[in-house]
Amino acid sequence: MSLTPAKPAIDLGIVTGDLDRLTHFYMEVVGLTDLGGGPTRSTEGGSVRNLACGDSVVKLIQYSDLPRAKAAPGPVNASTGYRYWTITVPDVPSIVAACVADGRTVVVPVKELSPGVRVAIVEDPDGNWIEFLDESD
Repeated sequence: MSLTPAKPAIDLGIVTGDLDRLTHFYMEVVGLTDLGGGPTRSTEGGSVRNLACGDSVVKLIQYSDLPRAKAAPGPVNASTGYRYWTITVPDVPSIVAACVADGRTVVVPVKELSPGVRVAIVEDPDGNWIEFLDESD
Protein backbone atom coordinates (compact mmCIF):
# COMPACT_ATOMS: atom_id res chain seq x y z
CA MET A 1 0.00 0.00 0.00
CA SER A 2 1.24 3.48 -0.84
CA LEU A 3 0.18 6.59 1.03
CA THR A 4 -1.02 9.54 -1.01
CA PRO A 5 -1.08 12.49 1.39
CA ALA A 6 -3.92 14.94 1.00
CA LYS A 7 -1.56 17.78 1.99
CA PRO A 8 2.02 18.34 0.73
CA ALA A 9 3.38 18.84 4.25
CA ILE A 10 3.18 17.55 7.80
CA ASP A 11 1.81 19.05 10.99
CA LEU A 12 3.96 18.83 14.12
CA GLY A 13 2.64 19.07 17.68
CA ILE A 14 4.90 20.32 20.47
CA VAL A 15 3.52 20.07 24.02
CA THR A 16 4.92 22.73 26.34
CA GLY A 17 4.59 23.99 29.88
CA ASP A 18 4.94 27.63 28.73
CA LEU A 19 2.94 28.42 25.61
CA ASP A 20 3.81 32.13 25.62
CA ARG A 21 7.57 31.50 25.78
CA LEU A 22 7.49 28.90 23.00
CA THR A 23 5.20 31.07 20.85
CA HIS A 24 7.61 33.99 21.23
CA PHE A 25 10.56 31.84 20.15
CA TYR A 26 8.94 30.29 17.10
CA MET A 27 7.28 33.52 15.92
CA GLU A 28 9.67 36.30 16.91
CA VAL A 29 13.02 34.49 16.70
CA VAL A 30 12.51 31.78 14.07
CA GLY A 31 9.92 33.77 12.11
CA LEU A 32 7.02 31.34 11.74
CA THR A 33 3.64 32.88 10.86
CA ASP A 34 0.73 32.92 13.30
CA LEU A 35 -2.33 31.01 12.08
CA GLY A 36 -4.30 31.61 15.27
CA GLY A 37 -5.20 29.41 18.16
CA GLY A 38 -7.71 28.54 20.80
CA PRO A 39 -8.76 25.60 22.92
CA THR A 40 -7.51 22.15 21.96
CA ARG A 41 -10.11 20.07 20.16
CA SER A 42 -8.85 16.54 20.73
CA THR A 43 -8.19 16.82 24.47
CA GLU A 44 -10.04 19.10 26.87
CA GLY A 45 -8.23 21.56 29.09
CA GLY A 46 -5.63 22.80 26.67
CA SER A 47 -4.70 25.69 24.43
CA VAL A 48 -3.09 25.50 21.00
CA ARG A 49 -1.29 28.06 18.85
CA ASN A 50 -0.88 27.13 15.17
CA LEU A 51 2.12 28.46 13.27
CA ALA A 52 2.89 28.12 9.56
CA CYS A 53 6.25 26.72 8.52
CA GLY A 54 5.95 26.68 4.73
CA ASP A 55 3.05 24.32 4.00
CA SER A 56 3.53 22.61 7.36
CA VAL A 57 1.86 23.62 10.62
CA VAL A 58 3.61 23.65 13.99
CA LYS A 59 1.03 23.23 16.74
CA LEU A 60 2.20 24.54 20.11
CA ILE A 61 0.04 23.00 22.84
CA GLN A 62 -0.24 23.62 26.58
CA TYR A 63 -2.53 21.61 28.84
CA SER A 64 -3.92 22.90 32.13
CA ASP A 65 -2.63 19.72 33.76
CA LEU A 66 1.02 19.54 32.75
CA PRO A 67 2.21 16.10 31.67
CA ARG A 68 4.49 14.46 34.26
CA ALA A 69 6.86 12.89 31.74
CA LYS A 70 9.36 14.86 29.66
CA ALA A 71 11.07 13.87 26.43
CA ALA A 72 14.51 12.34 26.87
CA PRO A 73 17.18 15.05 26.59
CA GLY A 74 20.49 14.76 24.85
CA PRO A 75 22.02 14.20 21.46
CA VAL A 76 20.31 12.63 18.48
CA ASN A 77 21.65 9.18 19.35
CA ALA A 78 20.69 9.38 23.07
CA SER A 79 17.35 7.58 22.71
CA THR A 80 14.83 6.34 20.21
CA GLY A 81 11.83 8.33 19.03
CA TYR A 82 11.56 11.80 17.61
CA ARG A 83 14.84 13.59 18.32
CA TYR A 84 14.83 16.69 16.09
CA TRP A 85 13.13 18.30 13.12
CA THR A 86 14.55 20.29 10.25
CA ILE A 87 13.63 23.69 8.85
CA THR A 88 15.26 24.63 5.54
CA VAL A 89 16.19 28.31 5.65
CA PRO A 90 18.04 30.67 3.29
CA ASP A 91 20.84 31.56 5.75
CA VAL A 92 21.78 29.27 8.65
CA PRO A 93 24.29 31.66 10.31
CA SER A 94 21.65 34.42 10.53
CA ILE A 95 18.99 32.25 12.16
CA VAL A 96 21.55 30.81 14.57
CA ALA A 97 22.65 34.35 15.51
CA ALA A 98 19.01 35.26 16.24
CA CYS A 99 18.65 32.15 18.41
CA VAL A 100 21.84 32.98 20.34
CA ALA A 101 20.62 36.57 20.86
CA ASP A 102 17.45 35.05 22.38
CA GLY A 103 19.54 32.97 24.79
CA ARG A 104 19.14 29.61 23.06
CA THR A 105 21.77 26.89 23.22
CA VAL A 106 23.51 25.92 19.99
CA VAL A 107 24.16 22.18 20.28
CA VAL A 108 25.72 21.78 16.82
CA PRO A 109 27.44 24.94 15.55
CA VAL A 110 27.12 25.97 11.93
CA LYS A 111 29.05 23.54 9.78
CA GLU A 112 29.34 22.86 6.09
CA LEU A 113 28.35 19.29 5.19
CA SER A 114 29.31 19.69 1.56
CA PRO A 115 29.87 22.69 -0.73
CA GLY A 116 26.84 24.98 -0.32
CA VAL A 117 25.12 22.85 2.35
CA ARG A 118 25.25 24.16 5.93
CA VAL A 119 23.52 22.95 9.09
CA ALA A 120 23.27 23.84 12.76
CA ILE A 121 21.14 22.50 15.61
CA VAL A 122 19.62 24.75 18.28
CA GLU A 123 17.54 24.00 21.39
CA ASP A 124 14.19 25.73 21.65
CA PRO A 125 13.17 27.08 25.10
CA ASP A 126 11.87 23.64 26.11
CA GLY A 127 15.04 21.83 25.02
CA ASN A 128 13.64 20.42 21.76
CA TRP A 129 16.19 20.28 18.96
CA ILE A 130 15.70 22.09 15.64
CA GLU A 131 18.09 21.57 12.77
CA PHE A 132 18.43 24.55 10.47
CA LEU A 133 19.60 23.66 6.95
CA ASP A 134 20.48 25.77 3.96
CA GLU A 135 21.39 24.54 0.52
CA SER A 136 22.37 27.84 -1.02
CA ASP A 137 24.55 26.43 -3.75
